[in-house]
Amino acid sequence: MSAKIKVAAVSYLNTKPLLYGIERSEMRKDIELVADYPAQVARALQEGTIDMALLPVAAIPGISGGRIVSDYGIAADGHVASVCIFSQVPMEEITSIYLDYQSRTSVRLAQLLLEKHWKKEVEFKQANENYIEYINGTQAGVIIGDRALKQLTNFEYVYDLASGWKDYTGLPFVFAAWVANKELPADFVQSFNKANALGLQHIDEIVEANPFPYYDLKKYYTEDIHYHLDEEKKKGLNKFLELIQS
Repeated sequence: MSAKIKVAAVSYLNTKPLLYGIERSEMRKDIELVADYPAQVARALQEGTIDMALLPVAAIPGISGGRIVSDYGIAADGHVASVCIFSQVPMEEITSIYLDYQSRTSVRLAQLLLEKHWKKEVEFKQANENYIEYINGTQAGVIIGDRALKQLTNFEYVYDLASGWKDYTGLPFVFAAWVANKELPADFVQSFNKANALGLQHIDEIVEANPFPYYDLKKYYTEDIHYHLDEEKKKGLNKFLELIQS
């Protein structure tokens, strides 16, 4: 390939199995790989400064020429552990919720479930860098990614958003998918799928390389996160996109 394809991924623990294979595969020489948090990745793909990204799915409608280009992504079929509403009081007593600035998808999912599933009206507050310190009393907060895993034992009430989605729709939830803003060569996509699959065969090695005392990463990678986007996952994804655009 003449020019390298610019690929971005989020810099969370949940992407490690996918990136493991990509970084060690033959096609690594064909790509320029960058990592950032979800909202920034979405912005770069929207602006066309990259060609492909592990994109938070709520951002897909905003990508000109956006299309899913791989059979892999970040999904859950029920409990996910790393995308939750954290609170010191039960749902019925929550009056306001801080929204994590790092991901639009998790925020939209939280808003959707509060309205349609939990049928709960709250005030939404934009979170700043240190917002976790302010989650107390009747103020709750959406926390995602590695920070969420670290907080699981620090709050009295934890509402897992993928579990809420499963209860509400009966479907799995897709948090992120590999999305391109242009047509990519078929042989590249095929190699990219193989590279994603490669990492999933080395979970023990990945766990060992990423010591994390807050949560069992073996469980996280093999039970909580589902990396292969099968037909049920795609149904869940389409349902979410339909609901947030209606």
